[in-house]
Amino acid sequence: MAQTLSEQILDENRQVFEAMVRHRFVEDIKAGRLPNEVFERYLVFEGAFVDTAIAIFSYATAKAESIAQKRWLIGVLDALANQQIAYFERTFAARGIDPARYDTAREDVAAFREGMLAIARDGGFLDTIAAMFAAEWMYWTWSIEANRSAIRDPLLKEWVKLHAEPEFEAQARWLKAVLDQAGETMGGDERKRLSAIFGQAQRLEIGFHEAAYS
Repeated sequence: MAQTLSEQILDENRQVFEAMVRHRFVEDIKAGRLPNEVFERYLVFEGAFVDTAIAIFSYATAKAESIAQKRWLIGVLDALANQQIAYFERTFAARGIDPARYDTAREDVAAFREGMLAIARDGGFLDTIAAMFAAEWMYWTWSIEANRSAIRDPLLKEWVKLHAEPEFEAQARWLKAVLDQAGETMGGDERKRLSAIFGQAQRLEIGFHEAAYS
């Protein structure tokens, strides 16, 4: 039986995917040793990116190939705007974090934001799907494992749990299914191109997570 497109993508990018799901940010969470300042810096960087994610999924919605896809993506946009942004607002208030004190324009953070946005803006619908599959399959993979750990910080625990919930899994699996359906009639060159986008997004994620430590 031929490989599905998502299986091919994951096989071809196994090394960079493993590098991200075993990143020290992830390992520090699971071991209960993530420094507060690293978590708070990450929160500000990630909170700023959610606004970009709304733009990314807006491009995907505009370029979607069916009304069913558009309906799903509108649901994603609603969750980003009304759930994830609300989490950051609540967390910043609870921890006394002033996002203005952090440089979200720094090169390593901007590279992730601008790189992911460029894929959605300049590419086709499936380009965005491949990039967000890289991000969301990665988050779901490590969060499932980390959610079993004894995380003492309730806000960190909530963040991990958010990405291990069935709703987030459903989103990651939807992205995977869209790729697999498209891959059934796709030529080898296009499959390779989408696989490369997945790898590019994963490398951007690694740099972004590393930025929280510096």
